[in-house]
Amino acid sequence: MVLLSKTEAQQRADQIKAFQAELHHLEADSVLSLSEVQDQAIQGYHDQLLTDYSQSYDIDHDSRGKQLSLGMRIASFLGALALAASVFFLFYQFWGKFSTTAQLVILILAPLVSFSATMLIAEREHTGYFTKLAAFVSFACFVLNLSMLGQIFNITPTDKALIVWGALAFLLAYSCDVRLLLAAGIICVISFLSARTGTWGGGYWLHFGERPENFFPAAIVLFVFPLLVSHQRFWGFAPIYRVFGLLATFIPILILSNWAAVSYLNYDSNIIESGYQILGFVLAALAIWVGIRQHWHDVVNTGNVFFVIFLYTKMFDWWWEMMPKYLFFLLLGLSAILFLLIFKRLRSKGYFSAGGTAA
Repeated sequence: MVLLSKTEAQQRADQIKAFQAELHHLEADSVLSLSEVQDQAIQGYHDQLLTDYSQSYDIDHDSRGKQLSLGMRIASFLGALALAASVFFLFYQFWGKFSTTAQLVILILAPLVSFSATMLIAEREHTGYFTKLAAFVSFACFVLNLSMLGQIFNITPTDKALIVWGALAFLLAYSCDVRLLLAAGIICVISFLSARTGTWGGGYWLHFGERPENFFPAAIVLFVFPLLVSHQRFWGFAPIYRVFGLLATFIPILILSNWAAVSYLNYDSNIIESGYQILGFVLAALAIWVGIRQHWHDVVNTGNVFFVIFLYTKMFDWWWEMMPKYLFFLLLGLSAILFLLIFKRLRSKGYFSAGGTAA
């Protein structure tokens, strides 16, 4: 049996179930009739595959199993957050009672032990639930490690810590197939690149959020990265990069289109806000178009959301004061109907059909 990830095994199992259901309909409608030997060969092959996948990857065989797995993923996520918080408060609860030497030993051993435990669990547990728990605790221990060492030795806070935190988050994410830690690593990258952009603009790195334009370089890097590096072995990773790249683009534009005072640009406020409003519409429409062409549903959905947000924000600026409230909300409702008609027509033309590139 070819070595697969759990996601790939689940997709193959779903394909087998869909094939069996369609074959049953074809035989019932007398469209296709397999001989008894062929039917038994196909059934035996599929049963063996499903048995192997079930033993090796703990896949779901039906909708009830998928619902249970969803509950287990939610429990794993909440458990990871709870354990990370427990480690954090445990450190601060008893930290002052240890000597400096004991503190250093604990700070060095905690991330090393938790990382080793994560790798050991990942080798023995194929479902991924306990691996995610251990990986998140390992990341929390490492973040606390650097933070507490900085306090012990009175080290000036620096944005370079974000590089190290992000590196471990990416290592754990790719080693253990943990998308939550991939998101954590991406947030570290966004923070670091935005802080660097802020320092190049003359500000202190901790104040990078005061200038939304600091996020634009990080947005470009994140959106382009999955185009340059293939993520076929890591299902769901490329969409996370793209979505975070779009969020790091559209959220600053949305802020700047309403509050020009936080912009680097030294122009009239109305000009800055109008320019960013136009840019927001153009980029949202471009994201929808690119998403449709490349069959990136995550990009299409994100572009749709922000196009509607930009549109409704502009409608509020134009008509909230001058229109009766019932007429204003009627206009919003009619615009929503218009969007439904447009997307219905696009879908009927096949623009949202499956296939295409999914890097």
